[in-house]
Parts: sequence; C-alpha cells; structure tokens
Amino acid sequence: MEKLLLIGINTRSMLKSALKLDYDIYSTSYFSTSDTPQIKNQKIILQEKDNESCGIFEDNFKSENVLEISKDFIDEVDYIIPISGISPIEFSKSDQKKILGTRDVSNIEDKYKFYRKIKDEFKTPKTFLIRDVDEAIEISKNNPEVKYIIKPVKGSGGYDINLLNNDSYIQLNDGENYMLQEYVEGITLSSSVLASKDCKRTIMNSRLLTENDFEKNDSFIYIGNILPLTNESIMANVKNIDDINRNMIETSENLARKFNLMGSNGVDYILNEKGLYVIEINPRIQGTFECVEQSLQINMLDAHIKSSLNEEVEIPEAKYYSYKRIIYSPCRNIYSKINLDNIYDMPHIGSITEKSEPLLTVIDKNSDFKKLYSDVEKSSEIVNQISRKNRQDAK
Repeated sequence: MEKLLLIGINTRSMLKSALKLDYDIYSTSYFSTSDTPQIKNQKIILQEKDNESCGIFEDNFKSENVLEISKDFIDEVDYIIPISGISPIEFSKSDQKKILGTRDVSNIEDKYKFYRKIKDEFKTPKTFLIRDVDEAIEISKNNPEVKYIIKPVKGSGGYDINLLNNDSYIQLNDGENYMLQEYVEGITLSSSVLASKDCKRTIMNSRLLTENDFEKNDSFIYIGNILPLTNESIMANVKNIDDINRNMIETSENLARKFNLMGSNGVDYILNEKGLYVIEINPRIQGTFECVEQSLQINMLDAHIKSSLNEEVEIPEAKYYSYKRIIYSPCRNIYSKINLDNIYDMPHIGSITEKSEPLLTVIDKNSDFKKLYSDVEKSSEIVNQISRKNRQDAK
C-alpha cells in the first residue's frame, strides 16, 4: 500500500477524508484538536493539557518545527500533501517530487512577484514593494485619493494586514518583506479550482468571509466561507450573479493555466462596482475543503490526489449550501464540552484558549440557505456565550 503524508497547521479535516482512501496515512501538524483522528503514524507539536494555555499561534508556530519532526516520515512516504502553513518551497528538491499538488509556488506565495506577473493581464490592485512605513506614507501622500493597506509579501489567513490611515501606528516585523497595496473595498469572493495537467476547472465559487464582514473593524482575518455562490449566499445586493460566476470561472481557469496549478487550489477576489479584482492564489487545499465536500457530496482529498496524478475526476452539481465559520475566542477561557453537532476543531477539554485565538469551527449544510445561515449563527452565539462563562483571568 502506498504511503501518504499530510503535513500542515491542522490536518484534522483532511485526515477524515484520507482514512476513506486506500493509502497508509501519515500526519504531522501543529494543532491536534480533540476531534482529530488518532492514527499510528502521527506527530503533533502542541500538546494541550488541563489548565494550561495553548499560547498565541503567531508567536509559537514555525513551519520549520513541523518539518523537523516530519523528517523520518518524509523519507518513508511515497506522496506528500502540504496543507496551510507548509510551503512546497521548504522541501528539498528530491522531496518536492513526492508532492501532490502545485509544486512551483515561487511566483504565487511571493505576492509581489504574483502582482508583477498578473498586473498587465488581470484586474488587480496597484501594489508597491516598500522598505518601511515611511516609504508607504510617502506613496500615500502622493496619491491622496487612494486608500492603501500594508501586507506581508508572504503570508496567509489575512493576518498582519493593516489599513494605512492618519491615525494608524503600524509596526513592521523585522526580517519580513512588505508591500503597499491599493485598498479595494467590496465583496470578498473565492474560487475552488481543480487542476490536472490536461484540465483546469473551477468547481465552486464561494463568498469568502473576514472578521470585517461581522465586526466592521478593518480586520482582514479569514473567518469562513459560504458556498455555492448565489444571489442569497453572496449576501449583497447584486443583480448579475450569473455573470459574476462566469467571470470568476473564466478568470480562475486562466490563472490556473498561467501558473500551472495542480490539484485543489483557491483564487481570492474582491468584487465592487468597478469589477472583479484578483487578489491572490492559494496554491494548496483551501479552507473551503469541507464545505465543498458537503455541498458536492464528494471526497475532495481523493479529487485532489487524482487531479495531481492527471486522472479524470467527475464533479457533480451542488446538492447543498455549506457554511463554515471560524470562532475566535471572545476571551481567555477554559474549554468545556459543548453539545452541538455542527462544531469541529474543538480544543481538548480543560485546555485554555487565549483571547482572539482560534477556538473552534462551525460547519453545516442545508438546501435552504436561510435555515443554514440561522443554524450556524445560533451555534456561533452559543459557543461565544459558553466561552464567556468559562472566562479565565491571566495569572
């Protein structure tokens, strides 16, 4: 039996799909949620314990630590699927040959290189590479009619993105490269692309959600998705949803061909009255993974593997709406069991989650969009209420 390694920040959702396939499964991850399947060949960095904090993810996670504990697995397996947090670039040339998915990500993960590659072919926000905040302010002063954001050249999940304005104090991290990008206000959208050598196909468009969609706080942190994209799920007053979907499908497939994407990948957009802006490509299995599985009733990991091996994949029509919402902890709290059947990625009972750190994920499906939205929002509120009751003061 061939051996397959899943490696990334959190392998829980992929593990559940992988265990239905005919592979000997290996897994290394940073997180181990209480609902992560336990398998023989598994390594986890964060060991959650009673009355101990899980810490601050951005301070503690380092991809090199995950790779370090994976060395023997990497040598042993036939195939590797890097998930969010681990880049194909970080593997040796010989080990990159084992990767199922997009391998050449050098012009994608570097967002400024990506901008330079697409700016003459696709509608995209004007972007500048900057040395420091002073340079960003100078560019902004020369273009007073334009709003800007500062973001890392490399990064994901919407972290460390800041709106540049007169009141903001922005501290750039040493050793990281940053860029100044025109701030395009609008509706955030995403495409899921399934790509083989011979066929690049958009299989689903979705409404991408950030904290700003709920809190109106200028936070760009990723919080979830709703799919498929319809007049209801876009949650905005648009009249041409069919045209929007067609434009996204065509653009995503053109980008997939341009960057030779393989397997399951994502393309993020912003839509406003001026049109559809390409923001970035996520050259890996995306956060919509389980939503697509629920909506189409297929095994997306199987589809990713087959496409990466240039095998044909049958994609059915969507059967359900699916809604994913990540709950960030409203306070420092100790986790206790929550009796809901649509929550995932739960901490271990008794462990402490710090304020604003990811707590768990609500994921559900329904053919009725309004019922689905109501169910997920009710579950989200219940989780937040229980978390506040379990508040823990820092010692």
